[in-house]
Amino acid sequence: MSQLEARRIVLASRPKGKPTTENFRTETVLLSSPSPGEVLVKALYLSVDPYMRGRMSESKSYVPPYEIGGVVGGGAVAEVVESNDDRLQPGDIVSGQFGWQTYAIVPAKHLRKIDPALAPITASLGLLGVTGLTAYFGLVDICKPQRNETVVVSGAAGAVGMTVGQIAKILGCRVVGVAGSDEKVRYLTEQLGFDEAINYKTAENMTRALKHACPNGIDVYFDNVGGDISDAAFRNLNTGARISVCGQIALYNLEQPDVGPRLLTPILIHRALVKGFIITDYADRFPEGVQQLAKWYRDGQLKFEETIAEGFDQTVEAFLGLFTGANLGKQIVRV
Repeated sequence: MSQLEARRIVLASRPKGKPTTENFRTETVLLSSPSPGEVLVKALYLSVDPYMRGRMSESKSYVPPYEIGGVVGGGAVAEVVESNDDRLQPGDIVSGQFGWQTYAIVPAKHLRKIDPALAPITASLGLLGVTGLTAYFGLVDICKPQRNETVVVSGAAGAVGMTVGQIAKILGCRVVGVAGSDEKVRYLTEQLGFDEAINYKTAENMTRALKHACPNGIDVYFDNVGGDISDAAFRNLNTGARISVCGQIALYNLEQPDVGPRLLTPILIHRALVKGFIITDYADRFPEGVQQLAKWYRDGQLKFEETIAEGFDQTVEAFLGLFTGANLGKQIVRV
C-alpha cells in the first residue's frame, strides 16, 4: 500500500487548571502497511473522557501521564482497512485504545472485534465498554446494593452515572441522582426512572437537599464528582453505608490542593466502607460484565444516551465541554 496521511491530536503542553485549546496540536503523519501481527484501522468514533485530564498532568497516578508531543490516548471504534494478522480482516469493526487519530497501525491483539448486531457500535465506548463496566463493577461489586436501599449517584447524567442509577433500579433500590441542569434532572426522572434528582447548581444547600430527597438516609453513594456534593452526601450517610469512589471531576482542574471537610469522622461514626477503584482492576471479569449489561440492554432494562460531536476537528472542544457539563450521557466524536 502507498503511504497514507493520518491526522492526530497530540498534547502540546500540560494544562494549568482547566485545559484550553492551546494545550493541544493537530499533526499529519504518513503511515505505511502494517507489520506482521498489526492492522491498519480507520477511526469511526473517538471517546473523550474526564480521566484524560489526569493523564495530562505529570503527577503520579494509576497510569503514566501522556507525553508532550504524544497522541492523546483513549478509546476508539474503527474499521479495519488492511490486516497483517489472521484474527482480523478488512471491514471488521473493532474497538481499542489508540486515541485521537484518524488512522492508526495497531497490534491486532490490542483490539476487540465488535458485533454490530448486539448493539450500536458506539455502545462499545459506553454501555458495553469501559463506561458500562465501570458502572457495573463499581456499584454491584463494591457497594452491593440491597433491595429498598437508597442509592445516591453524583454526575448522574454522565455516561457512568446514568448507568449506575439504572442498574440500582433494576436491583430494586430507591435512586437519587445529582446533575447540573433542570433538563438533566427531568431526563433522569422521566426517561430513566430515577426516583428523584437534584440540580446542584440551583440547590441552596446540598446537605439539606439530599436529606429531603433521602428521608431514610443514604445507604450507597456512587461518587463521580467529589467536592461539595460528596461532602453533603457524607453528612447523610446511614450506618453501614458503602461508597464507591469512581471520579473526582470537580477537583481535576484545581491548581492548588483541595481543602474540605475532614470525612473520616462520619466514616467512623457510620462504620462506612469507602473504596476507590480503577476499572482495569476488573479486567479478568470484563466478559461477565459485558454479558450482564448486554442482557439488560436486550431486555429493555438499560438505556444509554450519547452526545455526538461531528468531525475530528471537534475532538478537543468536545473534551473541554465535559468540564462545563455540556454532554448528556457518553460524549463521543464521529470522525
